[in-house]
Amino acid sequence: MANKVLEVNDLSKIYKGAEYEVTALNKVSFELYTGELLAIMGTSGSGKSTLLNILGALDEPSSGKVFLNGKETKDFFKEPKATLYRRDNIGFIFQSFNLLKDLTVAENVGLPLILKGMEKKEVEQKVDEMLSLVGLAKWKLHRPIQLSGGQQQRVAISRALITSPPIVLADELTGNLDFNTTKDILNVLVDMKNRLNKSIIVVTHDPNVAMYSDRVLFFHDGKIVDEYKCQGNNNLQNILKKFQRIMEIGQ
Repeated sequence: MANKVLEVNDLSKIYKGAEYEVTALNKVSFELYTGELLAIMGTSGSGKSTLLNILGALDEPSSGKVFLNGKETKDFFKEPKATLYRRDNIGFIFQSFNLLKDLTVAENVGLPLILKGMEKKEVEQKVDEMLSLVGLAKWKLHRPIQLSGGQQQRVAISRALITSPPIVLADELTGNLDFNTTKDILNVLVDMKNRLNKSIIVVTHDPNVAMYSDRVLFFHDGKIVDEYKCQGNNNLQNILKKFQRIMEIGQ
C-alpha cells in the first residue's frame, strides 16, 4: 500500500458578505497517495479551484484539517509560513503557464532552486537533468515566446517538479492547448509521475484529461458526490457517464 502523502478531513470554506453566504466547500474528505495522479472533476462553481487554493495555502479554510505526511498544516495558511510552505511542499502548474518572459527556459525552470539558495553549478545540473527528461534540452536558452504552447507547458511542468515537492497542483493545465498537444502534455505528466514517483492533483473539466489519472473525484455544490478508480480500457466512457450524472444533478 502506498504511503498517504496528503489527508483532507471535513474541509469547508464559506464566503460571507453583508447580504450573502456561499459554501464553496462542504466537509470534503479524501486522501492522496505517493505516486498517485488524482483528478478533480466537477461543474463550474463546484469548489474545485477553492480546494486547490486551500491545498496550495493561497486561501484559508473555514473549518477542517489538512495533513501533509501525517503533520497538520494548520499554521501554514497565514504568512509568512504560507510562502515557506508553498516553497518547500507544493509545485504549481497553471493553465496560462505563468512563465517569466524575460528569462530563458533554463532560468524559468531553475528559479525555484535559486530562491531556495542553491549554488549556481548545482542549479544548472538539476535544470539540465529536468529539461532532458521533458525533451527540451535543445531549447534551454530560448525565451518562452519562442516556444509553442505545448513546449511552454513542459517548461512549467519542469519548474513545478524541479524542487521535488511532495505534491504538485495542476489547474486546467491543458486548457489552452489543442487536442494533440494535450495528449503529449498528459503523457509527459504521467511519465514524470512514474519516473519521479510524484503525487499530483489535477483539476479539470475534461474527461479526456481525467482518464490519464489513477483516480477521479467528482465534485458538485462543494461536495464529493462520486469517485472512480481508473483501470482497464473503459476509463473514458465510465468517466463520461459519471460526469454526465453530475451535470444532470446540477440542472
